[in-house]
Amino acid sequence: MLKEFKEFAMKGNLVDIAVGFVMGAAFKEVVTAFTGGIVSPLVGLIFDSDFKALRYKLKDGALNDAGEMVGEVFLEYGTFLTNVIDFIIVAFVMFMVVKGVNKMKKKEEAAPEAPAGPTQEELLGEIRDLLKK
Repeated sequence: MLKEFKEFAMKGNLVDIAVGFVMGAAFKEVVTAFTGGIVSPLVGLIFDSDFKALRYKLKDGALNDAGEMVGEVFLEYGTFLTNVIDFIIVAFVMFMVVKGVNKMKKKEEAAPEAPAGPTQEELLGEIRDLLKK
């Protein structure tokens, strides 16, 4: 059973998928840092606020005994928009990677050459000769 598992785990496709998964997770972190550190502040300049802090108050809260505001409910659309931007960036990059891989595969798979053999004229000539006999 251990031998079968080792064979399964060392198959090329499974290892490729594992490497792709790890790289994808790392890439997601890079995109999140890019969106949070570069895109959000630039968009925040347009709205004149921190992009991730954009939110709409749905319900007012009340002060508790300690003087803290409790019970406020917000619709945090800035965080949602940041995650949508992250997704679009990751999806676009993955699209470009798949497109590049498919383009490389097409180059590798050259069309098979036609089998070398008699031409149509030669075959017709042979049929004619056979019919003459």
